[in-house]
Order: sequence, then structure tokens, then C-alpha cells
Amino acid sequence: MSYDPATKIHELSAFGEFGGVNPSITDSSTYTFLKSETMKELFESEIEGCFLYSRHWNPSNKYLSDAISALENSEASQITASGISAIACSILQICKQGDELISSRTIYGGTYALFKNILPRFGITVKFVDVTDLATVKSSISDNTKLIYCESISNPLLDISDLPALSELAHTHNMKLVVDNTFSPMLITPMNLGADVVIHSMTKFINGSSDCVAGSISSTKEFISTLSDVNDGMCMLLGPVLDSFRSASILKNIHTLHIRMQQHSKNALYIAEGLQSIGIKVMYPGLKNHPQYDLMTSMMNPKYGYSGILAMDVDKESVAEALMEKMQNANIGLLAVSLGYFKTLFSLPGNSTSSEISDEEQVEMGLSKGIIRISVGLDENIERTFEKMKECINAVGIKF
Repeated sequence: MSYDPATKIHELSAFGEFGGVNPSITDSSTYTFLKSETMKELFESEIEGCFLYSRHWNPSNKYLSDAISALENSEASQITASGISAIACSILQICKQGDELISSRTIYGGTYALFKNILPRFGITVKFVDVTDLATVKSSISDNTKLIYCESISNPLLDISDLPALSELAHTHNMKLVVDNTFSPMLITPMNLGADVVIHSMTKFINGSSDCVAGSISSTKEFISTLSDVNDGMCMLLGPVLDSFRSASILKNIHTLHIRMQQHSKNALYIAEGLQSIGIKVMYPGLKNHPQYDLMTSMMNPKYGYSGILAMDVDKESVAEALMEKMQNANIGLLAVSLGYFKTLFSLPGNSTSSEISDEEQVEMGLSKGIIRISVGLDENIERTFEKMKECINAVGIKF
């Protein structure tokens, strides 16, 4: 692909008000007007470069939104205080009482809980399906279906969504395709593949230092404008505002994202291939035996690799728990949820980030209690890391 998100981000120029190389941080909740008429106009429609109240917009979040738009090749973006708020605001902006949406069944547990337990309270029906089965997706569409929701790379099983095919299906039925791209910033550009709305938990790879919670929504200027409408915009009225100082911090970090994603992916591929070579069952889209390897390869921006996330299945929960503790004691990484940190993080999704999904449904989707999700860090000597992993694997009784 000719599109390169790193180049687009690099070309952004935003200076501080006194010539600083970084944009000034706007530490203000409200903004003054020289004329009363301007305030009146801003309540009626957005005015470029004019700010009203930080729940609506502020300069710091505008700078970050420009960078996210460059990352996702979108017309515009909205910044939110968390990934889950970005998802909730997007869905509630599109759907109303009586509407339906089709969702991948293998998604982040928090998203699943939102869809399963909260949206029905507002009269919105959610159908959970295997989105890798396009025939099933198609048969689930009704006259009330307003969108298809999926993750580019699913959490935690690393399934790959066929975004061009899902987009065609959605648009044929006058629906939107909403994509969570948290696992694959820079790797995959969903807007280039037909997505209508792209969501990130910027908490993860985009920020990269596990010191804040933040989210983003990328789409057309029209859709982003509706989100901040003072009368019925979900971001405006539900108020998930990201603090200006955190916004400025993420903006600095995003300029190294291309370097980090390359190293995360390089290290994850090395670990995945190494684990597979010693007989461990591994889920990673960069392995040629992954069921959607060819699909991933056809959609990705090649220079950024196949993501920094993998999953390994050691069959038994007790063995998985013992192995994670061994790896933490060996300073391979940390036993913690989340991902995208510069150190390796590992957890049992069946008991943590996917615990909102019932045991029966976990079994149905192929999520065993022995699956460890690993967010591979930025280790300089990944060969040494893998040798230490093998020692830990052997120590918990897994022979190879």
C-alpha cells in the first residue's frame, strides 16, 4: 500500500503559542469571546479554531485528534476519556431504540458486557456471531440492523476480520461498519478497507506507557460533528472528556508509534515462531498456519508487521497460572491486564479481560482457561527473552 500513517503524522505541524516545538497545553475549562454573537453562533454550529467549553472541544484535544486522523486516514476524529466510552458514544450515536447491531462474538470483555447487558436497556438488540463466517453475518441482518461491529484483530483469540468483505456487506444493506483497531494501529488502516468508524483504546499501543486511559473515534467530518453537537451529540452530552495534560502526553508519544509497532511486531513474531517450534499451540496472525494469515497479509501495511500480541494455549488453567508467575519472577514481563506497554504483559483472558463472557460461551468460541495472552514488549535482546521463557515452560512441567 502507498499509504504510510507514520509519514502523515510526521507531516503534522503544531507549535506552541510562544514558538514551542510542542503545542501549548490549554489548561482551561471555558473560553472567552470578544463578541456575544460569536458565542451564539458556536452553540448552533462548529466554528474552526473557536472554542466554547472543554466538554465540547479544547485545543489540546484538537491537536491530538488531528494526529489520530492522520494515523487512521480519516476526515476527522474525536478524543474521549477511554476506549469503552468511544465505543459507547459511537454505538449510541448510530443506534436508537428498536435498532439492532451485529457484533463479533470474540471481542474485548468490556465491550461484550456493554453490548450484552447495557444496550438492551435502551432497546437496542445485539446479535453475537462469528464474523469470520460471512454467510452467518449475512443471514443475521434484518431490516432493523444498523451496523456491524468487529475488531481488526480480535481480543483475545487473534482472529482477523475481513474488513473489505464486511464493509461491502454492510454498505449493500445501508449499514455502517464500526471497527475497533486497538490491537493494530499502523498495521491496519480500516478506513482504507471500507470501515465507516474506527475506534481505539489509546490506553494501549498508541500511548505506549501504561500511564493513562484514553480513547478515540475516527470517521467522516459529518459523523464526528454529530458526536459533539450540543443538542444530541453523545460525546458532548455523556461527557467523556480527556484531560488536556493527558492529551498532550499522548500526542508526544504518538510520534514514536511507528518505531514501537515495528519492534513489538518483530519481537512477537520471534516469540510466536519459537513457541511453535517447541510444540506450544500459538495464536498469532504472523504465523503461516494461522487461518487468516493470507487475509491479514493482504490488508496490512507491511512495514509494521503482524502486531505485538500473541496467545499461547498450555491447556490447563493451573499450568498457565504457574507459568505466568514463573515468567514474572524471571523478569520476562509482568502479570497484568492491558497491552502495548514497553515491557511484556501477560494474563489469562478467560479469568480477566474476557471474564464478562460466560464459561459456556467461552468454550463455544474456543477460549480455554489455559490460554495466556501475551503483549510482547520492546526487548532489545528478544533471543535472550525466549531462552528464559523456555526455562520457565520447562519448570512448570511442559516438556519439549
